Amino acid sequence: MWMRSSSGCWGSSKLGVREEMQVLNLTVALTGASGAVFGRELLRALEADERVVRVHFVASENSLRVLAEELGLSGRNDLLEKLLGAEPTKTVQHSDADIGAAIASGSHPSNGMIVLPCSMGTLAAIANGLANSLIARAADVTLKERRPLVLCVRETPFNRIHLRNMTLAAEAGAVIFPCIPAFYFRPSDSTEMARQFVNRVLAHIGLPQPGAYVWKAEE
Repeated sequence: MWMRSSSGCWGSSKLGVREEMQVLNLTVALTGASGAVFGRELLRALEADERVVRVHFVASENSLRVLAEELGLSGRNDLLEKLLGAEPTKTVQHSDADIGAAIASGSHPSNGMIVLPCSMGTLAAIANGLANSLIARAADVTLKERRPLVLCVRETPFNRIHLRNMTLAAEAGAVIFPCIPAFYFRPSDSTEMARQFVNRVLAHIGLPQPGAYVWKAEE
């Protein structure tokens, strides 16, 4: 696990202990896998988190179909405002075709990237270093710069190609964080289920969220 020290540098944490860090810039990608509600709740959490000053958002072409099917959102126009339910204050959107965007370069400051949900096609592109879209290129940059990359894969069942690509990505430094929500806190609906999953993802990179369910927190 790569952590950001008080000096602002990234380094490997010792003994698996995570220190809370102040994350300044994050990249979020939504791809064509089912689970658009997870991406929506992630964007809303980061927009509300005062520790985050900039979120770079990229939606793949295939994700637009999923957003329309699952959330009733259509087109790229005002997509961020529709997802957030308000005008964004810190989140900026990039086209997946814009390989010249800021996040395509390792010289641009970044504290990590989350792909949620991550389709098998996106996983394959990242695991094999294709860098054939802004999402794949930004992920490639995140890996080469040794920054945290969290891939929330969404597929079932997995075939051998999927499993091999997950292994390749993990060996390159990515964290494979499957979209498997918890049920032990008895979620009231799918939104609450997605929100608590997002809380787990953000806690993993050092951004614990208020309202996150913690098993036996009193112990």
